[in-house]
Amino acid sequence: MHKLSRSNRDKLQQFVSITGASEKAALQALKASDWHLEGAFDVFYSQPQSKSLTDTRHLEELYNRYKDPYLDMILVDGITLLCNDLQVDPQDIVMLVVSWHMKAATMCEFSKQEFIGGLQSLGIDSLDKFRERISFMRAELKDEQKFREIYNFAFAWAKEKVIVFLFLRISTCKLSK
Repeated sequence: MHKLSRSNRDKLQQFVSITGASEKAALQALKASDWHLEGAFDVFYSQPQSKSLTDTRHLEELYNRYKDPYLDMILVDGITLLCNDLQVDPQDIVMLVVSWHMKAATMCEFSKQEFIGGLQSLGIDSLDKFRERISFMRAELKDEQKFREIYNFAFAWAKEKVIVFLFLRISTCKLSK
């Protein structure tokens, strides 16, 4: 390997510690992003090999830990348990970023496909890896383009909830008259 500047060596070490990638894979991603860490994460996690690194059996076990006992999906209680395991407050904005990565259709719910697909796309197959990725997801909020995407995702969720709330409120008012 050729000589790297101190700054680039630091970025390489940081990238490896966050992603668990080999130095070779980290170097490729960093070079492809002109040594910008955020861009390197995007490059690394958009490549198919990161998805194949996840163990599907472990993802199933994680899903089963959090899924509702009566429905085949993760609901509020499961998400609360997940947050406790991740040591993250359920109201922490990073949980919105998690939901965005999972492409969750409904607030406070994850289907099996959303949960497993989201974790695969992030290269996560254990709670330890999930905890390690939280800082990466927090950093995504500082990226202007990603922040815009996350904001639009959250806005669509909120808009849907407000419409349902108003519909129920109006229906209740009409019934009480």
